[in-house]
Amino acid sequence: MTQDTAQQAAGTPAAPARVLLTMLVPAFVVGVAASLLLLLVSGVAERLQRVLWGNLPGALGVGPYSVAWMLIMLTATGVAVGLVVWKVPGHAGPDPATLGLTAAPMAPRVLPGLLLAAVLMLAGGPSLGPENPIIAVNVGLAFWAGRRLLPRVPGAAWAALAEAATIGALFGTPVAAALVISEALAGRPVKGALWDNVFAPLAAAAVGSMTATLVAHPSLDLRLPEFGEPAWKDLLSVLVVAPLAAVLGMCAVYVFPYVHRAFGRLGHPMLALPAGGLVLGLLGALGGPLTLFKGLSEVAELARNPDGWTAGRFALMAVVKLAALVVAAACGFRGGRIFPAIFIGTALGLCAHALVPAVHPAPGVASAVLGILLATTRQGWLSLFTAAVLVASPMILTLLCVASLPAWLLVTGRPKMQLKGDGTAMS
Repeated sequence: MTQDTAQQAAGTPAAPARVLLTMLVPAFVVGVAASLLLLLVSGVAERLQRVLWGNLPGALGVGPYSVAWMLIMLTATGVAVGLVVWKVPGHAGPDPATLGLTAAPMAPRVLPGLLLAAVLMLAGGPSLGPENPIIAVNVGLAFWAGRRLLPRVPGAAWAALAEAATIGALFGTPVAAALVISEALAGRPVKGALWDNVFAPLAAAAVGSMTATLVAHPSLDLRLPEFGEPAWKDLLSVLVVAPLAAVLGMCAVYVFPYVHRAFGRLGHPMLALPAGGLVLGLLGALGGPLTLFKGLSEVAELARNPDGWTAGRFALMAVVKLAALVVAAACGFRGGRIFPAIFIGTALGLCAHALVPAVHPAPGVASAVLGILLATTRQGWLSLFTAAVLVASPMILTLLCVASLPAWLLVTGRPKMQLKGDGTAMS
């Protein structure tokens, strides 16, 4: 059966090439703009972080990661973000506990407050990443500008371009965006062939990832000890580690609505966010400075010395980081969950290696990240891709595909780490 015959049989005629070509210029523009905004926000947050956690405590003669400074900074971050949520127009968007990786377009007046809250959060130390607020801001800007400049292009197309471009820039490759888009399309009826639907978003993701690569050179490769041909022990390792990580992730998912409800009873962002910051400071004091912030730089530090901590210490950091992720997401900080989950999975994988030296660090870490991401994001392709790119080995993908099967059986059909408007968990 030819491709044309198959498309006609399926009722999905291909779009004319000229229709796809008309979307290339908008895709390129959105790709560059979304990537540059991500880099700008990340750069500003990193500079502010150096001031708050380096220059300021140094000038005061205080240890930058002393218990006292962690408590002060995390609580102060809660106060600062609380003020933004309370007083800035738009209140930094809806409750972040109700939002996932994809976002509906927000009104333009909401976006400055959301950006400010995200920068303060990233610099202040809560355990959340930049992905959710940056995607929301890029979607809002692309939708608002696109509908005015090119009103014939559907609003949903602008949102898809912005989401894809931001994900491509975040991961430094358009593959992640293509997988997320394909998974989203599988859940709803679409017109036309699959590649016609992903053509423009894939172009935006490619431009976004190239812009980020040329400017900032991002990489998720942890440079763990080299992994060669898989052996039977590696298969057994991933079949054990991935489901265990998924179970731990589901513990966080089940407790998430209760923690959100507890902070919600405080009734005001100027109470909930400082209280959340105080709890995060206490958790940071327990788990150490590596359990602060979004986790990407801290993951690299773990990976540089996979034998540098005991199994108990790795386990403590994983549990503390998971608790910090739940608290930060539940009390109202604006941020995403993917990068903290990568830290949690890395610590769990290295814990498995420390407990059982036969567990190679590379498949141990990759399978643990896979399990945690499946539980916390419920996005199979993104979880599989993220876990695979952490380890620069083509052999790891087969092991991860096998490991994903029992892990997925544990998480599918269960609540998500995302709440409905009434505070109950989404299924």
